[in-house]
Amino acid sequence: MAKRLFDVLAAALALLLLAPLLLGVALAIKLDSRGPVFFRQQRVGRGGALFLIHKFRTMDPDAPQRGPAVTLEHDPRITRIGHGLRHYRIDELPQLIDVLIGTMSLVGPRPEVPRFVAHYPAGLRDQVLAVRPGITDPASLAHIDEAGLLAGAADPEREYIERILPHKLRAQADYAARATLLSDLGVILRTLRLLLAR
Repeated sequence: MAKRLFDVLAAALALLLLAPLLLGVALAIKLDSRGPVFFRQQRVGRGGALFLIHKFRTMDPDAPQRGPAVTLEHDPRITRIGHGLRHYRIDELPQLIDVLIGTMSLVGPRPEVPRFVAHYPAGLRDQVLAVRPGITDPASLAHIDEAGLLAGAADPEREYIERILPHKLRAQADYAARATLLSDLGVILRTLRLLLAR
């Protein structure tokens, strides 16, 4: 209950304070390339429920038809402004709306698309999906340069499923088993420090 209350209050305050930035980014996206401002994609949430995640669009509208389901460093499908938005994780800010709606939390396992969740081992799947997915978590911080690692792989999707995903799942399951409001605050501070360092 305390976690949900914190999520709602913090997300509402962040959206209010960041409103000028969000409007500026939306305008920049419209001026930079054709297509919608927001990218919406089906993800797997708490208990296996499907929901639509919100992000600022950083890729060409036809990107899903032109490449792998994972994004690579220097991916040609990324728009000019998209590189900066992704580097500083500004593209993730619209997920504050998902936090208010209740499909996401500020801190929790990053939600995956159904095709990758299908590769979760049963035990870990139940643990990871027992909590609301989040905008940030220890696993995503540990793999903050994931796109760079995948860029050198012969088969990026296979590399993600076989090498990166198992590490992320173990870290996410560990988070789900031990998470407290205090540990969430620690993850938020670490996230802000990492992004400011960029």
